[in-house]
Order: sequence, then structure tokens, then C-alpha cells
Amino acid sequence: MTDYPIRPIAPDDRERLRAFHQRLSTESQYRRFLSIKPELSCRDARSLVEIDGRDHFALVATDGDAPDAPLVAVARFIRVAEGSEAAEFAIVVGDDYQRQGVAAELMRRLAEAAVDRGVVRLRATMLSTNLPIQRLMMAIADGPVRRRELGSLAEAEVDLAAARHRRAA
Repeated sequence: MTDYPIRPIAPDDRERLRAFHQRLSTESQYRRFLSIKPELSCRDARSLVEIDGRDHFALVATDGDAPDAPLVAVARFIRVAEGSEAAEFAIVVGDDYQRQGVAAELMRRLAEAAVDRGVVRLRATMLSTNLPIQRLMMAIADGPVRRRELGSLAEAEVDLAAARHRRAA
């Protein structure tokens, strides 16, 4: 469990998301976007906060409960196709908040939200050397992480353990 409040992203998070992104190191930006992206445009930010909550779902962790509290992490999934049981996911934690359990809690909750919305597999494209995201995937997986190496990148997919638990209940 994390000390940082976690909630679904909201349309009024647009400027907080842009500010959060600017605070990320170039390494964190690169791990998230697989390129250096010094800033999120207004259009980028709008598309990341104005989501449907079913096929595109996102959670944020904040530094406190105040309505204007800064964002410290964001996790999201986007269904790969209408009606699909698979979704692409991404997560980024601010540099000052890494290694505090924020990512693990966000991933656990993201996996539960995915299953609630009919998604039973999450996949990601990542740097092959990004071991923290690979460990996060193993923690939510029902079985092995399926990987495909693409040079400096890797594609990975997991079946969600939460889906098996839901079926068993």
C-alpha cells in the first residue's frame, strides 16, 4: 500500500499532467515514451485526460489529498481494439517517488480495473533493459510473462491474475 492517494484521472488534471511530465527526468521520459518528449502539448494532455474510462482508463497518484495536489505517478491502459480482451498499458512514476511502492500499487489497481472492464491481458512495449516494469508485470501475472525481443525494445504480455480470481469467485 502507498501513502499517496490514488484516483482515476479527470479532465481537470490536464495542467497537473503537463507539470508532472516536465518534472520527469529525460531518462523517465524516455522509458515512458521510448523517446525524449520535453513537454506534453495541450492536445497531448487533453487526449490523456479526456478518456472514456472503459476502453481507455487511467489512474493517478497524488502528493496529498488537496484537489490541486501535484501528480506523482500515472498508469493507464488502452484497449487494443473494440471488444478486445487485451490492452496496452503504460506507467510512469516521478523520479522523486520511485522505489516507494507507488508503481506496484498502481499496477495492482490498474489490473483490477482492467478486469472489471473485460480486459484479461495487458501488454507493453518497453526498453529491453527496463527491469522495474518487467518485475511489475510478473507481480500481476497469472502465469509467465510472454516476451518478444525487438533489438533494444521488447514486447511483453501477461494474463491477469485478477481475472482468474474473478472467475473463481
